[in-house]
Amino acid sequence: MVTINKLEIENVKRVKAVKLEPSATGLTIVGGNNNQGKTSVLDAIAWALGGNKYKPSQAQREGSTIPPILKITLSNGLVVERSGKNSTLKVIDPSGNKAGQNLLDSFVEELAINLPKFMEQTSKEKAKTLLQIIGVGPQLAELELQEKAKYDERHTIGVIADQKEKFAKEQPYYPDAPKELISIAELIQQQQAILAKNGENARKRQNLVVIQNQHDSAVAEVERLEQLLADAKEKESQLAQDLAIANTDAMDILDESTEEIEQNIAEIDEINRKVRANLDKDKAEEDAKGYREQYKELDNVIADIRKKKTDLLTNADLPLPGLSVDDGELLYLGQRWDNMSGSQQLQVATAIVRKLKPECGFVLIDKLEQMDQQTLQEFGQWLEREGLQAIATRVSTGDECSILIEDGYSVKPVEFASAAQQGHAETVAPTWQGGF
Repeated sequence: MVTINKLEIENVKRVKAVKLEPSATGLTIVGGNNNQGKTSVLDAIAWALGGNKYKPSQAQREGSTIPPILKITLSNGLVVERSGKNSTLKVIDPSGNKAGQNLLDSFVEELAINLPKFMEQTSKEKAKTLLQIIGVGPQLAELELQEKAKYDERHTIGVIADQKEKFAKEQPYYPDAPKELISIAELIQQQQAILAKNGENARKRQNLVVIQNQHDSAVAEVERLEQLLADAKEKESQLAQDLAIANTDAMDILDESTEEIEQNIAEIDEINRKVRANLDKDKAEEDAKGYREQYKELDNVIADIRKKKTDLLTNADLPLPGLSVDDGELLYLGQRWDNMSGSQQLQVATAIVRKLKPECGFVLIDKLEQMDQQTLQEFGQWLEREGLQAIATRVSTGDECSILIEDGYSVKPVEFASAAQQGHAETVAPTWQGGF
């Protein structure tokens, strides 16, 4: 891995003259008070190694007549310089051969010199970056689509099962009702036959009334018309015979009642109502059981998909143990980005940056004042174990600083108190090997 052995910066932004030999591995902290030029050091490194897209909008120090001068010596022997009116880039290898920005781009990772770009990404964007570099992004995305589809299907089935169970519970149940509906067709036929017979009886009663009226008329006619007695008696005689027959027909007839059949029909209707209610309840319970079985099956499908996701990430070449992706978001030791400590966030970011370009062994970090001493120590020790180099800034003048910046100059920490009186101190700064 390529790291920074030495850097010399003059007249860049707030920097007047800074020399620094960072620790080969671990954490090198550039300290000092606000507005002294700490961040300018990192901006200068990014410009020197990353190219003109990182050139500050006002690169030359205000008030200086001398153009910026940048010189960085890398562990692979390359010397990177920017100087002159146009800050022309010059890259010289150990053999004295010259190269350009393309050579630097081949091993300098963009995020290593612009870590805030990664840190400011959303959790899903960070996860996407990770999946891209380990090469499982498309497979994981497909599995997550499958999982969501099955999850939605399971949810729908669960809702239907709940509805069926609720409907079944609300239905009345009649244990004494038969299992099948009863037919009333035969009873209705019997009813119709009786009604037809009763209709015939009514017709006979009506016939009796008619004949009775005719007989009465005939008697009156006999009384009124004596001269027609013979004819009237003959007719009366005939009518008397008809009357006798009619009386005989009507004397013994008796209407039958349909009340019992009607009662039986009503009872069958009630029984069938109960049967239908029981059938509805049984159907709802059976449907609910079926949907619950489908729900369990989908549980198994979802569990299988999730296992495939886990196996995919487990077998992937992850840049950091404990790093994973869940539901499109980055996780480290089971914690999402916003729940990680500052040290954990930096570990994750640095590890991912290294994975992007393994030959890039350094990273630039601004504003470490948010970290306490213990967190700094933990992060520095982790960098040492990983063989990585980090150059960071921190608003501090404490012992944790490898170098201090005062009024644009690099000074030794022990000389910081007197630097103001001296104009500026010795610009050769000590190295710090991670001893907190």
